[in-house]
Amino acid sequence: MEKTPEGTSVGVDDPYEHADVCDHLTDDGRCRFAFDHPEQDRDFARKRREDEFACPVVDPDADVSCPGEEASGRGPGGDSDRDETAVDSAQSPGGDWAWADCPHFRSRNSDRECIRCGLDERRMAHSDERPLLEEHHLSYSQAGDTLSHEITVYLCRWCHAKVHQSWARVTDDASPDTAAIAAKEERRSKEQSELGFESAADRYDE
Repeated sequence: MEKTPEGTSVGVDDPYEHADVCDHLTDDGRCRFAFDHPEQDRDFARKRREDEFACPVVDPDADVSCPGEEASGRGPGGDSDRDETAVDSAQSPGGDWAWADCPHFRSRNSDRECIRCGLDERRMAHSDERPLLEEHHLSYSQAGDTLSHEITVYLCRWCHAKVHQSWARVTDDASPDTAAIAAKEERRSKEQSELGFESAADRYDE
């Protein structure tokens, strides 16, 4: 399996099999990175500009625009929200490159649930309690002469520990740990308690 810089497992053999679409891909199939940050890679930006900023990975004939939007009217700085049809099209690249070929590919999962056991986040407002979910890197940004990419997903902290400390895999058919369920239910109880009505007379009764 792939390893972290510290040598621990990341829980997958090929991070690109678990990557979502590129963070820089717009809903009309263009590269926002080349449009917004040309100074960071002028040669890359020039080539993309010559191709009207088309993403070299996604099939140029694929429809990756959101329903009701005209792709021709969207610029590289357009909205990045895409429906499931768009995601499916982009996850089956039909362009000249694969995601691994692009020097600026980046994929950070935004789904707030553990991709291994399905536990969803319950964040407590104004609380310093440790989150139930933690960002987990399947692949890391470029280091030295080795080209790699930032590919991240969310794991609950119990699955996160299992993946790094053992041979547990991200793709395991796993259920939430009993401690994870207990922590989630404790937060749910606190939420319900805070939403409950308590009169000032009862609260400050001497």
